[in-house]
Amino acid sequence: MSITGSCLCGNVTFAYTGDVAAAAYCHCTDCRKTTGSAFNISIGMPRAGFEITGGAPREFTKTAESGQPITRHFCADCGAPLYTSSPGNPDMVYVKAGALDDPDTVKPAYQSWTRSRVSWSKIDDGLPGYETDRPAE
Repeated sequence: MSITGSCLCGNVTFAYTGDVAAAAYCHCTDCRKTTGSAFNISIGMPRAGFEITGGAPREFTKTAESGQPITRHFCADCGAPLYTSSPGNPDMVYVKAGALDDPDTVKPAYQSWTRSRVSWSKIDDGLPGYETDRPAE
């Protein structure tokens, strides 16, 4: 699979080639604060196939409720979130669905941190959900 994307202003661009992991909704407070929405949707990609093709994202690292440090990568000019990474899973990046040039690439398979879900947002009840992090496979 070949995927491209960018920030809102187009200053930071990226490309990915390879298989992707499951896409997911995340309802944690940090994701809500970062996106300014009810949840985050991202798709896991092995870091080996991911590259920044233009510009340079800024980073912000915070320890998440899971206890893991999470680094959020975003455009310094327009502020658009691009992807997250973590030393707890160093071989992966989690690209924000809204940053993809073709958002139809994303087909969420589950939702995590449902205990933090807001009451006014509704996602398909048939989608598997986890109160905290999804268990490792």
